[in-house]
Amino acid sequence: MTRRKEALTGQLSDADLRLLRIYRKVVECGGFSAAEVELNISRAAISMAMSDLETRLSLRLCQRGRSGFALTDEGAEVFEATLQLLAATEGFRTRVNSLHAWLKGELNIGITDNLVTMPQMHITDALSALKERGPDVRINIRMIPPHDIELGVLDGRLHTGVVPAIKTLPGLNYLSLYEETSQLYCACGHPLFDAETVTDGQLASSDAVTPAYAQSPEIKALHEPLKATASATDREGIAFLILSGRYIGYLPTHFAERWVRDDRLRALNPDTCRYVTRYSAITRKGAPPNLVLESYLEELGQLVEG
Repeated sequence: MTRRKEALTGQLSDADLRLLRIYRKVVECGGFSAAEVELNISRAAISMAMSDLETRLSLRLCQRGRSGFALTDEGAEVFEATLQLLAATEGFRTRVNSLHAWLKGELNIGITDNLVTMPQMHITDALSALKERGPDVRINIRMIPPHDIELGVLDGRLHTGVVPAIKTLPGLNYLSLYEETSQLYCACGHPLFDAETVTDGQLASSDAVTPAYAQSPEIKALHEPLKATASATDREGIAFLILSGRYIGYLPTHFAERWVRDDRLRALNPDTCRYVTRYSAITRKGAPPNLVLESYLEELGQLVEG
């Protein structure tokens, strides 16, 4: 009987952690080519690192070649384990650093798309204040869907996130940040753009783009009368379709303002076709002490209260 080769003999070293960090970035980028820019090393160096890691683990982690990049089943499991290991390593570092007055370590934040144009610059100002307090702090922002942000905060990959307050999860703390107003828009060239009055029947018969992400029951009710012939996974995708002049759809007023100002978008029946979304900063309940995160939340809380 053939005896299976034992992998990962000995202790994990700094070299192993380096290989795992490269592997994480390759998977997140979807292949070697995209990871070159992120890692600032050559594709040949990345390929060598992946080969070294596969040898170290005695596992085939990914398929690569002309057919493209794809994880093996074992590679997917190693990726999940890598995320947990690196999050734990960073958690250890930030916890030790919390013993010092000088802020060091990372702040990993997940943010829903298209909040940068909010008039209240709470997130931006809090990050600026954090960088003032800790010049060596490394800030990493990921623009991902709300569900992925919640999962990232719960499993420790993210320290904090900003999500719409559609539902509350028992494992998270919430700090209210923004109230965002959205209105129904059409673009220049659409039949309703120059109409003096717009009836509910005209709205119901117009092609509309609707969001392909979670919404509250109240927001869903506003979309139900629309003739949904297109969808988008984020607000930028919705804007693309509205600006084509072929669709109507809801956008945040702060995001649409630039096009309204240039007479490229028009709000339709703004007194009735509108809704408010509340956004909150989230953190994990019972998370280990983290001076970088605590300092950021302190700055953020002061901005919200002020």
